[in-house]
Parts: sequence; C-alpha cells; structure tokens
Amino acid sequence: MGEVPKVLILGIGNLLWADEGFGVRAVEALNRAHEFPPNVTLMDGGTQGLYLIEHVRNADILIVFDAVDYGLPPGSLKIVEGDEVPKFLGAKKMSLHQTGFQEVLATADLFGDLPRRLLLIGVQPAELEDFGGSLREPVKAQIGPAIFHAIEYLERFGIHAKLRPEPLPETVTLSSPEIALVPYERERPSEMRAYRKGDARFVFAGPPVSACPEEECG
Repeated sequence: MGEVPKVLILGIGNLLWADEGFGVRAVEALNRAHEFPPNVTLMDGGTQGLYLIEHVRNADILIVFDAVDYGLPPGSLKIVEGDEVPKFLGAKKMSLHQTGFQEVLATADLFGDLPRRLLLIGVQPAELEDFGGSLREPVKAQIGPAIFHAIEYLERFGIHAKLRPEPLPETVTLSSPEIALVPYERERPSEMRAYRKGDARFVFAGPPVSACPEEECG
C-alpha cells in the first residue's frame, strides 16, 4: 500500500485590495463547508511569500487558489496544472505576493522538494484598486466553481472531501476573525472616512486625508 500523500490547499492574496483576496476567501469557504482527512492541510497564505516555503516543501500535492491576471474577461476561471503553474504565476504579476510565491516554488524546486502535483485555480480579477474593498460579484461567484475543481482534483488521488453536517459560521476564518468576509464587508467605513486608493498618508498624489465634518470622522 502506497504512502499517504501530504496535501496543502493554499489561498494566497491580499484581502485589503478587493479581488486580490479571492484565494483567501476561496480556501475559507472550502474550510467552512467541508472536512478533510488528516493528511490535508488548508491554509490562509495571505501575502507571506517565502514564509510558506517549508509548508510547500512538505507537500506532495499543492492546490493554490489565487487571483491571476490572465488577460481574460473579469470573473473568468482558469485551471492550470503541473509545470505550467509557476509560469502563469510569473507571467503578469499583479502584486508582490505573486513574486514571493513564485520564489517559493523556485526554492522548493531548487531543494528537490517541489510538490509532485501542482494545481492553480485562478480567477481573473474585476477590481484591484479599492483599498479595504471586498470581492466584486463576478469574482465572488467563482468561489463555488473553484471549490468544485479542487475537490474533483483531489478525487483523482483517492482523497475525499466530506460535507460538514452543518457549515461553520460565516465568521470562522483560517486566520483572524476580524477579517471574516461578512463583518469585513458590513463594517467597512464610508468613502468619506476611508480613502479607497490606499493609505492617504502615503499617497502623495491623492486627495486630502479627510474632507468630512468632524462629527462624521470622529
């Protein structure tokens, strides 16, 4: 009987920049709805880059959820396997997290520990320039199909996801509860209070830090 493969299901991206958070939201949704055997690890990789190297080196099968600029219509889902994964992550980088993760794969390969099986489940973002924003609807709508592809891929290797009797609460995350999707969307400050293009203290070409009445800004 063969050795049980170690599986890492990883969501990467930056939740603070709208559709860049797709990967993290997808792995969170997968975790809330499904249970896996002990050889499967689900992880919010965020923008950790090289800090993920040991996790990747220890995996036999790696599934990555991410927002990737494929040059396709917004919300398009594209599945990439095997040796093509590093190429797609490096072709049109949207942010530093993709540079960092491409280096993770290159480093694992250098050590001879690149996972034997690689799957990238990527979505074409609709909006990135919205600091503090959440997923746009065409991208959010692809979370379910992305999860389906991940589960179907694992089935090839005899690894079965099991639906939880009751899904975990929407507030459950793989990292900090403060960034759970529902409160993150519900509690977002108004545009008057929170500059949408970044931190206005460091965006020199941006509008004034605040243009709202003192009683609104607090």
